[in-house]
Amino acid sequence: MNQLLLKLTEGQELTHKEMKEVTHRLLAQDTTSSEIAAVLTALRVRGESVSEITAIVEVLREKAMPVQTNLPDIMDNCGTGGDGVHSFNISTISAFVLAGAGIKVAKHGNRSVSSQTGSADVLEELGIALDFDGLEVEQLLQSNGIAFLFAPHVHQQLKPIMQVRKTLGVPTIFNLIGPLTNPVSLRTQFLGVYRRDMIEQMASVLHELGRERAVVVNGAGYMDEASLAGDNHLVLLNKGVQERFTIHPHDVGLNTYPNEAIKGGNAKDNAAILLDVLSGKESPFFETVLFNAGIGIFANGKAETVQQGVHLARKSIKSGNAYQCFENLVEYSKERKRKGAIG
Repeated sequence: MNQLLLKLTEGQELTHKEMKEVTHRLLAQDTTSSEIAAVLTALRVRGESVSEITAIVEVLREKAMPVQTNLPDIMDNCGTGGDGVHSFNISTISAFVLAGAGIKVAKHGNRSVSSQTGSADVLEELGIALDFDGLEVEQLLQSNGIAFLFAPHVHQQLKPIMQVRKTLGVPTIFNLIGPLTNPVSLRTQFLGVYRRDMIEQMASVLHELGRERAVVVNGAGYMDEASLAGDNHLVLLNKGVQERFTIHPHDVGLNTYPNEAIKGGNAKDNAAILLDVLSGKESPFFETVLFNAGIGIFANGKAETVQQGVHLARKSIKSGNAYQCFENLVEYSKERKRKGAIG
């Protein structure tokens, strides 16, 4: 560890094998907070390589709660957080729209990072459990098309690192890799990042992690979601080939709104927004979800264009399918709680 830490502090890039070794060491019980802080700071100062990011994600997925599934086509849609826009829970609501469009979604999420209320906060407010085990995730994907994986429950070995992150108070590699550490084997992914300079790099990481197809976006105003405020910068990854492009809401028949129009609130406020959007109530929130879910459907390959994806997203909501997927998850959680109380 000392030799590898010295290499990092000298600004040298670690090999894939070395980064895996460092990550295993970071997760060891006898590793000190100082060692963890030194590694995270050194990576932050020099900048993380594709190989290093891939290595750390691979180790975290190996040590995560196991989820075994034979489903061949599962996706996730999640942003890194960190954009400072304090938007409502865009990717969470979009996940139900994706499921309503017939896509299997293993939604990986956490409590608040860059918004006032994270995905876990709003789902908990609505009565959805945060501690599904691997078998339950598999059952929900099979029966409902969507399951939620609460990051601290799935990655319990990360508690010491998370404590150091809070103490450091600056962005680290863990501000980027959260959406990459989903333990479910994903074929496709829609990933939002708050750093525009890293969209190609993150697409390369997704390729290294085995994604067949993916879209990485940095939105107008540097959001980690697609934004209605203007041009959005994206990279399409398709079988290892990257294509960078920009898209404006007008390109897909949507209106423009400033990012201030989609600010979220506390868990109750954001729960009300979720219910309104899934009920089909027109608003900037509704159109933002259409935009992001449409890109997600395109990322999955179910739509040939983003415009077609937006059409399918609207159909998912207007048909009631998206709301039904949400309601099924609530009912499953209630029944689970009832059985637990009886047991």
